[in-house]
Amino acid sequence: MTPRRCILVSPTGPQLLLCQSHERCGDQFYDPRQDCCYDDAVVPLGRTQKCGNCTFRVCFEQCCPWLVNRPRESFVVKVKGHSCYSAPSSDDRVCSSVG
Repeated sequence: MTPRRCILVSPTGPQLLLCQSHERCGDQFYDPRQDCCYDDAVVPLGRTQKCGNCTFRVCFEQCCPWLVNRPRESFVVKVKGHSCYSAPSSDDRVCSSVG
């Protein structure tokens, strides 16, 4: 049985087991030192996306709706892993809606 996160390779005959940090995203494997899984796709760690008038890093942050009644501040960028509905923190960035 192959240990988790290990890939069985046979370079010249005898089997060699390479154990690296690989994660799964849908039906693909990726190296979390180079990529992340975002919206069921493997993307580079540096990938960015718009969140209102802000840009956020999809591997490390998330775009959340801003729930307070402020018409010019429609979104908030939070660190990944924090709930969109958690209390505001100093790491949050409030973003205006576009348009």
